[in-house]
Amino acid sequence: MAQVQQSGTPVNLTGSGAVSLVSGSLLGFYVNSTTAGTIVIRNGGASGTAISGTITPVIGFHAFPAYMTSTCYFTIANTLNVTAFFAAG
Repeated sequence: MAQVQQSGTPVNLTGSGAVSLVSGSLLGFYVNSTTAGTIVIRNGGASGTAISGTITPVIGFHAFPAYMTSTCYFTIANTLNVTAFFAAG
């Protein structure tokens, strides 16, 4: 039987920054507000490997189930208020 993760720690960002400094699962993110905001999701910090292209999200929840082997980092451009949900381990 597969393991299913249904909850994670919320981390709010309004600019580029680390969602988590340890390995674990990014479950998704909720866009609270945006004005042409974009996100690039990276594994390994600010200069880490991009695991997404440039995302131009709309307000609401976006599932993005991805396992991060290192620091989960969101590179944010323009105006964006986003809450990421991350489960360490």
